[in-house]
Amino acid sequence: MRRQSETLLLVPLLPIFLVGMFPMFLIALLGLFGLALFGVLVICVGLASSNEAHDNFNHDVIVHGYSRGSERKARAGDMHLAARLGLRLEAVGAAMVITAAIGLCYPG
Repeated sequence: MRRQSETLLLVPLLPIFLVGMFPMFLIALLGLFGLALFGVLVICVGLASSNEAHDNFNHDVIVHGYSRGSERKARAGDMHLAARLGLRLEAVGAAMVITAAIGLCYPG
């Protein structure tokens, strides 16, 4: 059997890379305003992650009903873990926005 090259697996991903490359260049060229924009995007990802964690927990409670205590604690632990990750992302995004605001206010 003839073995195909692994580069053929990357060919379908090339358009996604090319489309996503230009916004990243734009953020880099914007400087501190780009940093603030990227911070806002990170905050949005953190909020979405936290909301998704709560949504999954609520969906499990509504669809499957109240389960045993150990299973409920495990699902609540998963929700809290994902919510903490979202909170960290929000804090990092806020730090990026604050850093950009300080940089814009105090030109060097």
